[in-house]
Amino acid sequence: MDLINIIILALIVNNVVLAQFLGICPFLGVSNKVSTSIGMGAAVVFVMALANFVTYFIQFYILVPLHIEFMQTISFIFVIAFLVQVVEIILKKAAPALYQALGIYLPLITTNCAVLGIAILAVQKNYNLIQSVVYASSIAVGFTLALILMAGIREQLELTGYPKGMKGFPISLVTAGLLSLAFMGFSGLVK
Repeated sequence: MDLINIIILALIVNNVVLAQFLGICPFLGVSNKVSTSIGMGAAVVFVMALANFVTYFIQFYILVPLHIEFMQTISFIFVIAFLVQVVEIILKKAAPALYQALGIYLPLITTNCAVLGIAILAVQKNYNLIQSVVYASSIAVGFTLALILMAGIREQLELTGYPKGMKGFPISLVTAGLLSLAFMGFSGLVK
């Protein structure tokens, strides 16, 4: 039951973008097309789950035994940067079209505060390895869900139209705010 609570809380109740406001840059930048959003979401799921897996071992088998917990942030940043480079190389070889579609936003995963923030939050919540990976994967799927919802709404808005004064970034912020309010409705779902 504990893992189910972690999944529900991470996926919809405490959505990383819409409730915790982490990962806003790729959320607003990549959510123009659903296809690009799915690719970015898949990359974030892979990087976030793998990063939490690796950072768990770094935290509890290197930093804590050596009493150098103050190195947590910098070591986690190095791990995330390395993993993003690996994902970038794999996408370049396996899916060149997706690699081109993501463009500058793939390296932005390195600086995506959601990836680093979730790795640190998993340690602060004192999750074990399985809970940490489930938490990170659920958060990443929630990020992907928010990204796809935003992209779908933005594509629909392009078809139906909206006032000229709202073109571009303003309509994106209004849409993100409305999505955030909608996700607030899940706040009492799990305690």
